[in-house]
Formats: sequence, C-alpha cells, structure tokens
Amino acid sequence: MADVLAENLSGKAVMGTDGAELGMLYNITMDLKSGSLSDLLVDPHEEISTRDLSFEQDSAGRLRVPVSRVQAVKDYIVVQR
Repeated sequence: MADVLAENLSGKAVMGTDGAELGMLYNITMDLKSGSLSDLLVDPHEEISTRDLSFEQDSAGRLRVPVSRVQAVKDYIVVQR
C-alpha cells in the first residue's frame, strides 16, 4: 500500500470489505517506542450493530480496528471485517 499522510485520513469514512459502512475515522493510535501504527479508532454509525463486528471497543464505544486489517485507503478506508 502506498504511503498516506495522516492529515489526509481525517474524517474519512471506514468501510468493510463487504461494502458495509462502519463509521468515521476518529483517531489513530501508535506504539510510541517503535513508532508503528496500532489501531484506527472508528466512531461507528448508529445503524451498525457493534455486536456483529469482530472489533474490540474502547471505553467511549469506538471500534478499535487493527491497522493490519486495513486493505485500501482511497475515498474510503477499507478494512477486513
């Protein structure tokens, strides 16, 4: 995957590989020691049942999507569900 600047990700919609819109990107977490990205924090859409998703949630109910599951970044951030 080509390099993408973090500022270009702000406010992007996140979609599953099945075409379902999961929500909007809220933030990105990283390991401060290694500098590697860890998770995308996604504000889920209200109509999405988070119980049906295989992602953990933080204390605010945001989805924690591992960066390793990102498939593509274009108009949407596409993640493997």
